[in-house]
Amino acid sequence: MLKKRSNLVFVLHASLAAFGTYFCMYAFRKPFSVATFEGLSFIGVDYKILLIIAQVLGYALSKFIGIKVISELKANRRLLLLISLILLAEVALFFFAWVPAPYNIVFMFLNGIPLGMIWGIVFSYVEGRRFTDILGVALCASFIVSSGVVKSVGLYVMNYWGVTEFWMPSVTGALFVAPLLLSAFLLQKVPPPTDTDKELRTERVPMTSADRKQLIKKFFFPLLLVVIFYTFLTAFRDFRDNFARELWDSIGYEGDISVFSTSEIIIAISVLLIIGSIFYIKNNLKALLTYHLLLILGTVVLGLSTLMFQMGVLDSFLWMVCTGFGLYICYVPFNCLFFDRFIAAFKIKGNSGFLIYIADAFGYVGSVLVLLYKNFGQANLSWVNFFVYGTYAVALIGIIVSVVLFFHFWARHKSENRNEQFNYGQ
Repeated sequence: MLKKRSNLVFVLHASLAAFGTYFCMYAFRKPFSVATFEGLSFIGVDYKILLIIAQVLGYALSKFIGIKVISELKANRRLLLLISLILLAEVALFFFAWVPAPYNIVFMFLNGIPLGMIWGIVFSYVEGRRFTDILGVALCASFIVSSGVVKSVGLYVMNYWGVTEFWMPSVTGALFVAPLLLSAFLLQKVPPPTDTDKELRTERVPMTSADRKQLIKKFFFPLLLVVIFYTFLTAFRDFRDNFARELWDSIGYEGDISVFSTSEIIIAISVLLIIGSIFYIKNNLKALLTYHLLLILGTVVLGLSTLMFQMGVLDSFLWMVCTGFGLYICYVPFNCLFFDRFIAAFKIKGNSGFLIYIADAFGYVGSVLVLLYKNFGQANLSWVNFFVYGTYAVALIGIIVSVVLFFHFWARHKSENRNEQFNYGQ
């Protein structure tokens, strides 16, 4: 009884600390996207698109840097790095407001660089544990819910405090500095993995350059497929997130502050209840294969709900919720839990951060390419129609990749176990 209580206290402590830290990080990243910056453009490109591209480029660069930095990060350096990066992001938002447009675009790029490191730092506190599935769910809940909430806060700051579109991002970020520091302090107090955690989920260690090269060489084919799918997934998840206001406005919810939070909370609860249930699957290979079934579920919901919306069968609000569910039921596992179980199933020497940052780096490059394509290749296509076509592309690619990966991992694990048993017998 005492052990169960101790486990519950640990899970609550770690979940709240991880959730709070990453939730607050979004206040420094996403509020600007609720502004429209209507009528502004530069070098023939919509000003808001340039801001998003600038931030995403910074974020993508950060992911490439993080492949090395996060994979090599030692526990005693995490807290200082986390706080320093957040403060740098807030300083960049201050100068974004202070420097006139369009010269302030560079500061949105500088805002994205430090923020791209935060996920890897936070997840390093909770990976490789018996309870990682639960802790990962809490952490992923933060970026689903927080995006909508901080947009609502940003819109409130503009509508009721009279703050301009340019100062709103830094003001919103400042409101979350204190809760972020508190959450980060609580995260630092999370105890390290136990011997049982290491036995069940494989010990997580900093990686050398040789470790990284060996892992890529051994699992090149499945990782390539993951990166291809994740690139499309990230691009359209990011498009839905960054242009949420334009999408909601175009389907009849113009000026509705609550819709951002309401829709994302519904998505978060449904997605995370499903993903959290995988905690009860103790066998790492079975859990990994179950995640593939969820990927297939998400892509089917994404494509089918969009078809029903176009046919007039599905309400516009429900369609946005369904597309959010489909995107996030695929997106969430790749951000932590998929790779955590992958490492455990194949007993890999390393950490999830390395694999997450490889996928993220290419994912955000894809996000930039989609934005450029929308502006230069499909400028006359409405936001909704562009998103509709994107959902079909993600659904098709996702189904193919998920099925191929499912059978690849199943066959590979079976083959490696057979070889291990054979060598042991000799």
